[in-house]
Amino acid sequence: MFENLSDKLDRAFKVLKGQGTITEINVAETMKEIRKALLDADVNYKTAKTFTDEVRTKALGENVLTSISPGQLLTKIMNDELTALMGGSTSEVTFPATPTVILIAGLNGAGKTTFSGKLANFLKTQKNKKPLLVAGDVYRPAAVTQLQVLGEQIGIPVYANLESKDPIAIAREGVALAKQQGNNVVIIDTAGRLAIDEAMMVEIEQVKAAVNPHEILFVVDAMTGQDAVNTAKVFNDRLDFTGAVLTKLDGDTRGGAALSIKSVVNKPIKFIGTGEKMEALDVFHPDRMASRILGMGDVVSLVERAQQQFDEKEAAELQKKIRKNKFDFNDFYGQIQQIKKMGNMKDLMGMIPGVGKMMKDVEVKDDAFKAIEAIIQSMTPFEKENPDSINQSRRNRIAKGSGTDMTEVNRLIKQFEDMRKVMKQMSNPAAMANMMRRMPKQ
Repeated sequence: MFENLSDKLDRAFKVLKGQGTITEINVAETMKEIRKALLDADVNYKTAKTFTDEVRTKALGENVLTSISPGQLLTKIMNDELTALMGGSTSEVTFPATPTVILIAGLNGAGKTTFSGKLANFLKTQKNKKPLLVAGDVYRPAAVTQLQVLGEQIGIPVYANLESKDPIAIAREGVALAKQQGNNVVIIDTAGRLAIDEAMMVEIEQVKAAVNPHEILFVVDAMTGQDAVNTAKVFNDRLDFTGAVLTKLDGDTRGGAALSIKSVVNKPIKFIGTGEKMEALDVFHPDRMASRILGMGDVVSLVERAQQQFDEKEAAELQKKIRKNKFDFNDFYGQIQQIKKMGNMKDLMGMIPGVGKMMKDVEVKDDAFKAIEAIIQSMTPFEKENPDSINQSRRNRIAKGSGTDMTEVNRLIKQFEDMRKVMKQMSNPAAMANMMRRMPKQ
């Protein structure tokens, strides 16, 4: 996410590295590089120019403190300005009525149906809501089936009227059913439409008039860059939507839509899609995204994702096992499954300050744990519970059963043993204090 932009901004800041002061000349040179980086990322030209002019004015108006360098000061100004550019503060979905009606709109192929399912899952699991999905796309073949499959997958009911080809009537029927069944949120999926298709644009205006939605979310494929922003403007003029959703941010996207959409249509980005799984949906935080673009990580989001996946009771039980040195391969396997639920591995690493830059040229596959899982699954229940019992002959059998070689099995067992030792030390305050005392003094 924003990998190329981050890399180019980093190179732009190097103009000021080693400089003792901020001057008109070195700031102008840096701003030229930053503007070029933004345009390469498909940011709207007017937005890029206004942004760099603002940063330049603020940089020249600041006194560089003796404790920081010009490069550090510019990074701080850039962080503040990027945050403001993307909306300044977080804008979440509100629930002013029961049921709250949310209308989903957007272009063909933007990912509206998948987002509808993700949003329903998010509201159910994170906001304790009882959503109803309404299948309002009567044109795309299998659109209704897709939503029904997603609904079944996440345990959320879907209203569909296979006899009707009238999306306005279906939307009305869905809201009426939600009131009858006690659903406190209605999410209406609609057909993809082109901004130039007047009949379809009139139709969605009629759907809006029929159900009077509290939220209209415009779904944008982030990989389409500036085209997405131009389309958003047309849709906003017709629908006056309440917020945008950027999908496919885990793909090879340049980030122009995220950086331009707020300044062009003056509507906040409310959600971002970061993968194919139903859990791969995040509330958009401008300040955190600015930090990630500038290579400073996003520890808050990383911790939040971990908290969503890790059960407190399970964590307490695990802590007891670690203290007693009873942490085994069953526990290790369980931890891997929890980490996998948190999302794309490279995306997670990008949230750790400094790691994003280190990993930019490293290929991190989503199946990074595949070999480890195969090795653990090839162990007997006794071996998983008693790691110390795994002798040479058992290792041979495990390697054959997992389709790996002895080197991989030995490496995993060694890493597991080292991890268990560290866990044991960290759970013992006296041992930790002793270890700290032995550390060399700077």
